Amino acid sequence: METVGSLGLWAGFAAIVLVMLAIDLFVVGGGKEHRVSFREAATWSVVWIAITLAFAGGLWWYLDGAMGREIANTKALEFITGYLIEKALAVDNVFIWLMLFSFFAVPLELQKRVLLYGVLGAIVMRTIMIFAGAWLITQFHWILYIFGAFLLITGVKMYWFADEKPDLENNKLVKWLRGHMKITTEFHGQQFFIWKNGVRYATPLFLALVLVEASDLIFAVDSIPAIFAITTDPFIVLTSNIFAILGLRAMYFLLAGVADRFSLLKYGLAIVLMFIGVKMLLIDLYKIPVAVSLGVVAAIIATSIILSLNKDARERAGGEMAERSA
Repeated sequence: METVGSLGLWAGFAAIVLVMLAIDLFVVGGGKEHRVSFREAATWSVVWIAITLAFAGGLWWYLDGAMGREIANTKALEFITGYLIEKALAVDNVFIWLMLFSFFAVPLELQKRVLLYGVLGAIVMRTIMIFAGAWLITQFHWILYIFGAFLLITGVKMYWFADEKPDLENNKLVKWLRGHMKITTEFHGQQFFIWKNGVRYATPLFLALVLVEASDLIFAVDSIPAIFAITTDPFIVLTSNIFAILGLRAMYFLLAGVADRFSLLKYGLAIVLMFIGVKMLLIDLYKIPVAVSLGVVAAIIATSIILSLNKDARERAGGEMAERSA
């Protein structure tokens, strides 16, 4: 595997991740029963973005001295583009989490604990999948075409079924868990399991955790090939992925109260997937520059957000006028 990731870079990245996870676990509150406010979520979102940009700057500075300005510019741009793609696609994951927590009626103060384990599980799964994907690409170049076709088809399906919501009541995984485990009907604080009369019961919080992990696995199948369309360097793919994931909990609580205002964002994400799929299919005919990819993805996301907010403002204005006339 060709990579700019030296032993020092890998060690520095691992140290940053461990320190930030420790702060999240032991300083901010981590898994403690805690209701996250909008202000707290906004503050931590800014912190995570600042740390990501600082890492990108540090990476550029190191590569500029070690490998030259051209490689430094290319890899820093790949990192930022990969981060933006992962961050954008993660929004769809946030929408799914909102539906899961609503379905299981998980109290706000318990959601942070579920997402803590969800993020830790995501880091492990993404690491395994990224190294496996990088190895497959080095052994079988044609697998990039498989990834491209998969992303294109996924994007079309996402666009076509953007307004459909998953039927959690008839979800096969939920049915299997309920058929193979004893599950309580009520929550027991932050506990995933309790004992009653010598019998172990799972709580609804455990079901929510399993579905959160399953949803992240499904979305990883989309997002990881998408970043391989930008770069096949496992260091850039992994670091951009992990930094986006570390800020995912904060983004969830930031968007939790306003998610309904971004009704057109799913269409934008679908177009992003289609664009990346086409880019990957054309990889041996024409390589779309990373800077162009970054601009296209940013423009699509920004446009879908602006159109969503305009649509929401019109609907709210129409509702207010209807109330006044009534």
